[in-house]
Amino acid sequence: MDKNIMKTIIGEKHHEIAQVELVKRPVIYEDSMSYVNVGIRRAGKSWLLYQDVKQRIADGKISIEDCLYVNFEDERIAGITSQELGQFIDCYQEMFGLKKPLVYLDEIQNIDGWEKFVRRLAEAKYRIMVTGSNAKMLSKEIASTLGGSFVIREVFPFSWKEYLSYHGIFPGSNWQFEPETRLAVRTRFEDYFYNGGFAETFPIVGKREWLTSLLQKILMGDIISRYKIRNDRQLRLLVRKVADNVMQPTAVSRFEHIIKSSGEKISLPTVKDYLEYLEECYLVYSIPNFASADSEQETLRKRYFMDNGLLNLYLYKGETKLLENLVALQLRKKYWDPEEPKLFFYKHRSVDLDFYVPQENLAVQASYDLTAQATRDREINALVDFSKVFKLDRALIITYDEEETIEKDGLTIEVIPVWKWLLM
Repeated sequence: MDKNIMKTIIGEKHHEIAQVELVKRPVIYEDSMSYVNVGIRRAGKSWLLYQDVKQRIADGKISIEDCLYVNFEDERIAGITSQELGQFIDCYQEMFGLKKPLVYLDEIQNIDGWEKFVRRLAEAKYRIMVTGSNAKMLSKEIASTLGGSFVIREVFPFSWKEYLSYHGIFPGSNWQFEPETRLAVRTRFEDYFYNGGFAETFPIVGKREWLTSLLQKILMGDIISRYKIRNDRQLRLLVRKVADNVMQPTAVSRFEHIIKSSGEKISLPTVKDYLEYLEECYLVYSIPNFASADSEQETLRKRYFMDNGLLNLYLYKGETKLLENLVALQLRKKYWDPEEPKLFFYKHRSVDLDFYVPQENLAVQASYDLTAQATRDREINALVDFSKVFKLDRALIITYDEEETIEKDGLTIEVIPVWKWLLM
């Protein structure tokens, strides 16, 4: 690898970070720990690295020259191997002296063996920040290789609270009783609901074009190119059908049948692989049925998108799906564990429950509105019937804009607007 190119990359990043203006996110990184930030593309992983650098400079702890920052999506270092990564340390020390920089390695997931290089740096007492867009970086195997000095965190697009902060709205503890703040919160929610939380879309008019471009980058760069998929029509059709089936428990075999019925030849193992790729690149994620046997939990699952804006690219009048997707995402952020499922749906006989968190004795239904009596009865009865089998400490129905408290058969059900619940 050409060292002059490496040195140019180091110098360019120093200039870029010094010039960039950030919207600060409420994330704290300890001085004594190293971190791996994992999440969907454009969620803000790189910006969190910038934020760490700039905060340390502002605190007087370092100067910009104390940092070694490399973005591995830079085409000038395409094809770099893990054996060559150490050359960046050599180049840095040739430029700034024989000292240990703070090391920032951005989008490193496609370099085989990266974790061993990072572990070696950690053992040499470097502080390291890593980002990647592959969910495999959350695995126990990676965590074991990196060692105990690393914290692995998921990074998501902006939350509803962060979205409001970006727009200068800061709801306090009593915001719902302040008419101006409540109106501002309620008015802003439509944009977030339909277009999602990618901060780069907030100031632009062409949000759909930006989201479409991101989706193509994920499909082409993170899946089709990486896994050498020759028939990309099958993958694209599968993504559309996952969007169509948001809210519905769907088996892998069902997706196979749907794709075949469209005229495509595809095998069950291929469909399973494609679904795994979609989860690995953080486009979608899935949750199992609490009522299913362990073997079935791996096949019959509900699948959701990592952001409403990406899901909405596939929908027409999809408010019901967008609401449940947003509720699912919030619950995933709070209760997700890649090694041991903690968030479920429940479907067994006549009981159909959207979400169940056993450790919290929490049951949640997502319903756009309760104006139709049949819908109201269905949502309430599902919670009541479920509570007769499993102890519940809290039962919720999340709606778009309705709020009340319902008592039935000894169960208290809170009906809460989603734009309020997301701020709790």
